[in-house]
Amino acid sequence: FVKWINKSKEVLHKPVYFKKDFDSSVIEVAIQYNSGYQENIFGFVNTINTVEGGTHVFGFKTALTRVINDYSKKKNLLKNESFSGDDVREGLTAIISLKIPEPQFEGQTKTKLGNSEIKGFVDSIVTSALSEFFEENPNVARKIVSKAEAASKARMAAKKAKDLVRRKN
Repeated sequence: FVKWINKSKEVLHKPVYFKKDFDSSVIEVAIQYNSGYQENIFGFVNTINTVEGGTHVFGFKTALTRVINDYSKKKNLLKNESFSGDDVREGLTAIISLKIPEPQFEGQTKTKLGNSEIKGFVDSIVTSALSEFFEENPNVARKIVSKAEAASKARMAAKKAKDLVRRKN
């Protein structure tokens, strides 16, 4: 699915895929970065597309930001402050698919997962799997970090320009 979404884009690496079983549940995650600037994160719970996200998507975003920041600090790739969540998700295409026994959705439309314990499960699984992947594939990890660094620089430059315009007024 990730390959199909990115078929018209210039990708930075092959899709990263991992699947873990916990309790009576299954989590599958596939991610791939492209050279674009748009973030595409799709969440599914028991094959239902959770358009509004939910605890599984929130847990994924938290883990992704933490893993990239930790890897950057450990390898001395980070020059100044940490990357923001938006920095690390720029150009990301991700699919998070859960199969859980009793999903609790928020609202009538079932477009947002509300199970609070799922955030922690997804966070820990994504953290361990991505950390392991980065250690085994340093070239891919460096490409992802440099993509986040470019996004961070652009964000800082935009902030400086905005502040400058406000001061002039």
